[in-house]
Amino acid sequence: MNFGIRPQPLSTRDAVYTQLREQILKLELPPGTPLSENETSLLFNVSRTPVRESFLRLAQEGLVQVLPQRGTFVSLIDTMLVEEARFMREQLEKAVIRLACANFSEPFLLQLESNLEAQQACVQKKDDKSMFELDELFHRILFDGCNKSNTWGIMQQMNAHLNRSRMLRIVTDHNWEPLYEQHRLMVDAIINKDAAVAERLMTEHLNLNIADQALLKVKYPNYYK
Repeated sequence: MNFGIRPQPLSTRDAVYTQLREQILKLELPPGTPLSENETSLLFNVSRTPVRESFLRLAQEGLVQVLPQRGTFVSLIDTMLVEEARFMREQLEKAVIRLACANFSEPFLLQLESNLEAQQACVQKKDDKSMFELDELFHRILFDGCNKSNTWGIMQQMNAHLNRSRMLRIVTDHNWEPLYEQHRLMVDAIINKDAAVAERLMTEHLNLNIADQALLKVKYPNYYK
C-alpha cells in the first residue's frame, strides 16, 4: 500500500497565479508591462475572477502594481528590495556553506556535481532560462543538504525582485563561465572541508549582484524604480 502524499491538482486561480508569477520572474512579462484582466482571461481561457484574484495576490507580493485610473502593471524592479534580499541571502548562504563543509552527505554532493555538469552544458548552449534554474537549484541543494529546506523556502518570499535582477543579468551577459567557476570552486571547498575558502567564495559570488545593479540600471532604465 502506498502512503505517499499525492500532489494536489492546482485550482484555476492557483494555476493562473503560478504561471503569471513565473512569467514575471523570468522576464517573459518585463517590468512595466501593462496587464489586462480581459486579455489575460482570454489568453488562459478562464473567467476574469481567477485572473483578478491572481493580480491581487501578485500585488501583495510586490510583483504587480495597481495604479488608480491607469491600470495594472508588472512592477518595476525595486533596488532597495534587491539589496535587502541580497543581504539576507548572503548571511544565510554563508552560514549554510559553512555547515556543508562540516557535514554534507554523498548523495547531495553527487547532486551538486550533476548540477555543475548541466551548468557547463548551458554555458556552451547559451540557454538563459536553464542557466537561471540550475543556478537556483545549485544553491537550493546546499540548503537541502544541510537540512535547511524550510529556511530556503522562507528566503524565497523576499527574493522576487532579486531574482528578476539576477535573470536580467543572465540574459544580458552570456559570459557565464565565471559563475560556473565560482560554483565549481565552492564544491571543491566542501569536498576539502575548507569553510574559510567556501565562505569567501560565497561572499564574492553574491556580491557580484552589487556591481551588476549599476550596469543593469544604465542599460535598462525603464525596468527599475
